[in-house]
Amino acid sequence: MPRIAFDSLKDPQVVDHFSLEIQGLEHGTFREADGIESSNDVIETREMGLGGKQYVTKLPGNLKWGDITLKRGVTDSMELYKWRQAVIDGNMAEARKSGSIILYNAMNEAIGRYDFVRAWPSKYKGPGVNATNNAIASEEITLAHEGLTRSS
Repeated sequence: MPRIAFDSLKDPQVVDHFSLEIQGLEHGTFREADGIESSNDVIETREMGLGGKQYVTKLPGNLKWGDITLKRGVTDSMELYKWRQAVIDGNMAEARKSGSIILYNAMNEAIGRYDFVRAWPSKYKGPGVNATNNAIASEEITLAHEGLTRSS
């Protein structure tokens, strides 16, 4: 049995922060992202072989992309809200944009990039406010898109 060469293994990267870039312009840093994913439906076909033995073959079906949800502290920027407003107003030609989620380490070096195409904000959630605690007000935006690739 061959020995595993641990010298070629890489340590996982620690993500310090990440940003949203839309059509080449950075739109702030975020504290949470979820839904960076793709999946396929699984189609099972069953066949009978010689002697009545059953075989199951699994094939890839429809490709699906997860909606990307981003969360950040509320700032004075209205860009995300205005982007969502374009969808509410029915202006999909303006609302569909391609962009990236860029991951950074503590030295502010880009360590990963996920590019999405033809995204539009399907949901905007403003802050839940409570004047009796010291929590930061946060906003959330959910992006529906038509494709995702990792470019670095």
